[in-house]
Amino acid sequence: MLTATGCTPADPEATPGPTPTSDGTTVTPTPGATPAPDAPPAALVADGTAADNLPVFAAVTAAVWASADRAAGRAYVDALAAAGFDKTAMQVTNDTSTVGNPAESIQFSVRWGEECLIGQVGPATGEPVTVVVPVLTEGSCLIGQTRPIDW
Repeated sequence: MLTATGCTPADPEATPGPTPTSDGTTVTPTPGATPAPDAPPAALVADGTAADNLPVFAAVTAAVWASADRAAGRAYVDALAAAGFDKTAMQVTNDTSTVGNPAESIQFSVRWGEECLIGQVGPATGEPVTVVVPVLTEGSCLIGQTRPIDW
């Protein structure tokens, strides 16, 4: 059984509200959005916080979601790495279920200090969702089985 953190609104058109985390804090998911045409592109803030880098994480997620590779976890990992995120700090779930069907959602993450940037996409998710949450007790960002990032 695959279990991963992420946010899936019951109504894909609704914006999810605050979600409690295991440490008692709350996070408010922000649906991935494409910047306005006249807005400067989001840029990685190497010495910034996870929250500082959420705009670029969300922009990369939205760009991949809008592409033909929207159902490929590797596409998100590769695009995030190209944007400057550390590939060795990433996790991604499988693109297919254990019986070979396309995954209803894919989660991917980047550990940023003691926080995680997490994205979730897929037919069950509706529009992409991106959040910042604390690192899990065991030091990872996603719960359950993830696929090796060995490319």
